[in-house]
Amino acid sequence: MTIAHILNHPGIFDTATALPFPPLPQQRPLLLIGHGSRDAQGRQNVLDFAAAYQALDSSRPVIPCFLELTAPTIQDGVDRCVAEGYTDISALPVLLFAARHNKFDVTNELDRARARHPQVTFHYGRHFGITPEILALWRDRLMQLDQPAHNPHSIQRQDTVLLFVGRGASDPDANGDVYKLARMVWEGSGYDTVETCFIGIAHPRLEEGFRRARLYQPKRIIVLPYFLFTGILMKKIQDIAAQQQVLHPEIAVVCLPEMGIHQQLLGVMRRREIETQQGAVAMNCELCKFRLAAASNEAVAGHGHHHHHGHGHSHDHHNHDHPMEDPYAEPAQYHDRIWQVP
Repeated sequence: MTIAHILNHPGIFDTATALPFPPLPQQRPLLLIGHGSRDAQGRQNVLDFAAAYQALDSSRPVIPCFLELTAPTIQDGVDRCVAEGYTDISALPVLLFAARHNKFDVTNELDRARARHPQVTFHYGRHFGITPEILALWRDRLMQLDQPAHNPHSIQRQDTVLLFVGRGASDPDANGDVYKLARMVWEGSGYDTVETCFIGIAHPRLEEGFRRARLYQPKRIIVLPYFLFTGILMKKIQDIAAQQQVLHPEIAVVCLPEMGIHQQLLGVMRRREIETQQGAVAMNCELCKFRLAAASNEAVAGHGHHHHHGHGHSHDHHNHDHPMEDPYAEPAQYHDRIWQVP
């Protein structure tokens, strides 16, 4: 069975069928911050997501921008808000987990913008995280795989291994969240088991994930790439899955697409935006390695700890969607470095 990129590929959200969202307490502009990709399709996905979110509520502007690799930059987005006369701005990361980009890189860029525009107040919101809407999205897609059109040989769930693929981060806290979400998707699903792996930085990598999945002697492996949009890494996952299908034709390999522009995600985004306006943003910082390092340094210096993720960062992005040397390629290097702050 050749790999099947099932379900209609994520596309533009149909605002005509959108459910009503709760009203915004304020009409201040929203800076919607994507990671950025050298892949033109991946970049366009973020712009389309911003356009779909804007179409649901035209009471304030939604301004898309990117952390790296493509334009417009975060500084460009801020400058646009300032040029239009705004002095109060909400900023939301279009990121799945709270890793280095969310905790360090975006906050550093907002610090830069604050220094350039001291009259502006920024309200930084939180990432998507683990939410009931996202769990429902994946459960719905997995249910579609039970339909004859996507499962012509009627392979049962108990003969199937779910292979959950995260991006991989240099933050152990974020990698732990991938395992947590994978477990929550699997529990109650009826699949034989779930294996969790990563496409970059963290271990085990995708090829090792396939090897582990085959140990259960399944008739089918479902690859679930936990990605919002397409890009170089998403396409790499699809290529590796296709190669595995050729190498092991006795096991059906099915690769789900990225989440794309989905009403469930837009609903989470709305809730995150309201949080920024109500001052209700909550971050899990207990196991943040940046916080732990700062606390340790300040304890040595005899000072109390003030937790702020936005300082002391050298702009090193660790192979997030663009080819470069992988400093975590070997497991031994990974274990030596993962809890260290670059």
